[in-house]
Formats: sequence, C-alpha cells, structure tokens
Amino acid sequence: MDTPRDGEFAFLSEAEAARLRTFVREAFAERGIEVTVEPGRVTTDAGWRFGLSNLAAVCHNDSRGPRRWRTLVDEHVDRVMRSMQGRQALKAMPREQLLSRLYPRFIPSDPQSRKVFGYAPQSVPGLLEVLALDLPETVDMLNADSLADLGEITALRERAFQNLRTVRVDKHKVVRDKDGTHFEVLMGGSYFIASLALVLDEVVRRYTKNAPAPDGILVAVPHRHQLAFHVIRDMGVAPSLHIMARFAAVGFEESPGALSPSVFWWHEGSFTPVATQDSAGLHIKLTQEAMDLTARLAGG
Repeated sequence: MDTPRDGEFAFLSEAEAARLRTFVREAFAERGIEVTVEPGRVTTDAGWRFGLSNLAAVCHNDSRGPRRWRTLVDEHVDRVMRSMQGRQALKAMPREQLLSRLYPRFIPSDPQSRKVFGYAPQSVPGLLEVLALDLPETVDMLNADSLADLGEITALRERAFQNLRTVRVDKHKVVRDKDGTHFEVLMGGSYFIASLALVLDEVVRRYTKNAPAPDGILVAVPHRHQLAFHVIRDMGVAPSLHIMARFAAVGFEESPGALSPSVFWWHEGSFTPVATQDSAGLHIKLTQEAMDLTARLAGG
C-alpha cells in the first residue's frame, strides 16, 4: 500500500511533513518566537513570513535520513533569525557597500510575492525578478520601500546587473544523451546562478566561445543554483528540448530554491515557455511555440 503523500511537499509522506513542521514550530519557540505553521510557510506574530519549501527539500535530500532533520531545522531557523537581524544592514551599511552586494534574483511569482515585490518585472514567465542583497550570512530580498532608500529603481537594476556578471560559477558541464543531443549546465553555491539567464547571450559567449545563433537558445532554471541552456543550430532542438524538460522537472522537484520545471525559448532577450512536464511528471508537454519552432527549423 502506498504511503500517503503530503499535499504541499509531495516528496515527503504526510507523517514526515508533519514531523518537519513540528520541528520548525519547536525551533522557533525555543528562540522565543511563536509562529503560525501553515502547509508551506510559517508566519510570526510580527507578520514575517518564511517559506518551508527549501528546508523540506534539504531534509528530503539529506542522506543521513530523518534522524538528522532536527539539526537541519535548527540550522535553518538560526539563518532565518540572522536574516531578520540582517534587515538592519540597510541602515547600518554605507550606500556603496550595499550597492556592491545588490543582485537580481528570481523567485516564483504568486499573489503574495507580487504584492510584496510589486516593482519586480516578470522577466521569465512564472518568475519575478527581485533585487536582493547578498549579505555575509543571508540573502535579503528588498521590497519597494527598502529600495526607495537606496535610489531610483532603473539605476539600481543596472548596478545589480553589473554585479551579476561577476557571479562565480563553480562548475560547467555538458549533459549528453545517447542520441548525441546535449546541453550545457552551470552550477554553483551562489544564489544567483539562475539569474545569469538575464545575461544569457553573454553567458553563451563566455562558456561556449560562440555567439548565440539566430534561432535563439533553449534555457531552464530549475532552481537558484543552476542554469541550463542549449544553443539552437539545427533540428537537434527537438530531442534537446525533451531531455532538458526532464532535467528541469527533476531539479525543480528535488532541489532547494526551486524556480521552474519549464524549458524556455530565449530569442532576442525574451523568454517563451516551450516545454514542461505534466502534473504527474510522466509526459513532456510542448507548447504551440515549440511546435512552430521545430516546424520552421525543419523547413515546414
């Protein structure tokens, strides 16, 4: 008989998810903060909200099993506490030092995040591009009020992009399928690896020594620490699209900082969804744009 799965985190059983949420509530209480625990987040009495998806993924992926979860929860809650304190950095740090730590960061777009980060463009469908401070212990995403103290949004975004171009990539590999199709993957500990999609043409030149082709690039951002791309040059786009969709779906389901299970077509700076997996994760779903693209490359 199958073990019932949790409604919010399908990779956990109902019992595992309940245990995790209990650990979270206890950890906050031990630090003097009462929280309301919801399926996917906790809320403090002061109104701070913290998502649980990253922590759930970290616990699920830890090879040492549930016996390690309480320690992982304690470490996570300690980071959250430092994050709450780190918001004072806007008042304490010199402005130039703050600007040197400013980066664009993707987060999933939902009603709550759109309300909090109303200034953030949806550069990639389903994702908001917010501005964040990379502090020594935390990454602090900035709302409109915080940004108003720093300067004009267009100038801040330009500075964040300058900083983005210096982000360290720890690993670059080529993923190949048995039929010879392939795509490139960039990975790293930085929270802004996926954000490199915003300067994708520069990334392609840096890591492949080639300019982007006229037909564009396939790109996926499964989670914050990963960027995958394939420069479209021939009909190899169809099988590459399928293996990238599988790759993105797995990374999205199993990694902290999940962003999107979709594959996008980047063309002249715009992102269009072209493939994802169905809700059951069994079949690849191609959009009309994907079919139009493959037909055009085939000369149809």
